Amino acid sequence: MDFIQKKLENGLTIVAEVNPRALSAAVGFFVKTGSRDESPAVSGVSHFLEHMMFKGTEKLTALQVNEAFDRLGAKFNAFTSEENTVYYAAVLPEYMEEVTDIWTQLMRPSLRDDDFDIEKNVIKEEIAMYKDIPMFDVMDRCRALHFKDHPCGNSVLGTEQSIDDLTSEQMREYFTRRYAPNNMVLACCGNIDFKKICDLIQTKCAGWQKDKAGRTCEFYNGSLEKKFSQKETLVRDHICLLSPAVSMQDKRRFAMSMLSMIIGDSTGSRYFWSLVDTAIAEIAGMQCESMDGVGVMYSYIRCSPDKRELVMQKLNDIFKEINEKGVTEEELQKAKNKVLSALTVKSEQPMGRLTSLGFNWVYLEQYQSVTDDINSIRSVTVKQVNELISEFKPGCFTQLSIGPGKTD
Repeated sequence: MDFIQKKLENGLTIVAEVNPRALSAAVGFFVKTGSRDESPAVSGVSHFLEHMMFKGTEKLTALQVNEAFDRLGAKFNAFTSEENTVYYAAVLPEYMEEVTDIWTQLMRPSLRDDDFDIEKNVIKEEIAMYKDIPMFDVMDRCRALHFKDHPCGNSVLGTEQSIDDLTSEQMREYFTRRYAPNNMVLACCGNIDFKKICDLIQTKCAGWQKDKAGRTCEFYNGSLEKKFSQKETLVRDHICLLSPAVSMQDKRRFAMSMLSMIIGDSTGSRYFWSLVDTAIAEIAGMQCESMDGVGVMYSYIRCSPDKRELVMQKLNDIFKEINEKGVTEEELQKAKNKVLSALTVKSEQPMGRLTSLGFNWVYLEQYQSVTDDINSIRSVTVKQVNELISEFKPGCFTQLSIGPGKTD
């Protein structure tokens, strides 16, 4: 596989991992914008724009957009996070230029008022839907509690009120500033003709205008507050813990990922043996999220309300033991094997490589091959993991719990 990259004069970067032996191709626009880039006045606008991008252009209706993707057999979608909005598609190699052309058109949408007014109701229905999902609700609220005034605590969806108050003019202003070419990366993987893609992007995107689209990146340890919220309609307790972790720019992110897997993987972890295998909790997991300048480790636990105290006792025992004794070589090797298996299976398809390729360039302006990632994972040592435990203290966490009972 070959890595190639090119940067247009307006700042739009094209990165590609070319594999002539692949049977498919994938492409994606990575826009470095998300809820952390929003002011309170436009809370939820990044996610709102993700919806609006599929409403069409001056030349394409929403129906024609969907018909175009469907005609190519494309597997396409988009997602918005706290930091990025990504639009992607996977197709047969012969349709790569055509599907890329569709995305270049959609990246400059019409943003019609009629579509905007209709989509408000769609977004508010989505907000209501996620409030009915306790796992999402508790994690979203715990994130806000953990980050407080730090922008990473902003909700991706916004609120019903913020969506009601949002104007189409505010949305367009945000789009112009944040969807500037110097704040975007086009990534493509698989069996592609890089020259043809570059020629297409030069023709379609060279006229896009630069804009100021900076971001404040500050590390934050978290509030470490603990709250319980009663919700009588629930039958289970839902517990979320957040503790600080390394950023995407920190080379220790691979070791941090190993630590979160040792503590809270869905099978064979300390959470699993102490909480799930013993039937104290139905679900108990931890994952690491490294972001721009900051990071967090999430834990989510679901249990019966009468076992809430026992769950917290077991969690404290787990963190106390890992703080005092660290992790073992056996635990680390198991974690490495799991991560390496997942990584290699995912990377066998161009679509699986696309997000890694795009995000490495968005955050680091760096190419990491599969081999590079494998070597980085294999090189993690017990000493490195135990140093992270000492520095970041996963047992010191922000906690939000929701359940049917009352707090003690």
